[in-house]
Amino acid sequence: MARYTQSVCRQCRRENQKLFLKGDRCYSEKCGVGRRAYAPGQHGQSRKKLSEYGIQLREKQKARRYYGVLESQFKKYFEMATAMTGQTGENLLSLLERRLDNVVYRMGYAMSRPEARQMVNHGHFTVNGKRVNIPSFLTKPGMVIALKQKSRGLDKFKTIMEVNATRPVPNWMTLDRDTCQAEITALPMRDDIDLPIEEQMIVELYSK
Repeated sequence: MARYTQSVCRQCRRENQKLFLKGDRCYSEKCGVGRRAYAPGQHGQSRKKLSEYGIQLREKQKARRYYGVLESQFKKYFEMATAMTGQTGENLLSLLERRLDNVVYRMGYAMSRPEARQMVNHGHFTVNGKRVNIPSFLTKPGMVIALKQKSRGLDKFKTIMEVNATRPVPNWMTLDRDTCQAEITALPMRDDIDLPIEEQMIVELYSK
């Protein structure tokens, strides 16, 4: 399966803002955006005025990179969002939020979405009691996502749970830190998603 293999800090620099793809590093002085606040590449420091299409494209790329989704996957999510009732842009973000890797990140059991994706791939989490190792698995209201019993004793998870002990939990899920499990109680609404994404620009881009 195709995946991005270069430095993820290049993605943040390309969008000229922190996408929080490397956990603790994003909050330190080593952050690529803080050290080199310009786009990567030999022409990165040249100033360019973006066209309307360019602005819409950057917004789409930013959303893709936040959630770690490839172009073909992102287009499928957009098609799904279009077929749903309601606002297409809000439906799109709601679908992305419901991905299992994002749910694990929102639960506080990973420092970044890429790390959450890796943990899901390694089979550390269950959905309704069954092991699921597909990061793109779409969760639904009523589903219970839990950290496997054997994984709870790992030092890595102990450290992450200690660091994220006070991380806010989204309104669309409930988290029991004692049993290391969360229940999806509702579909994510736009007000619940704290990412600086102008979803209407993405809709306009795909509508051309």
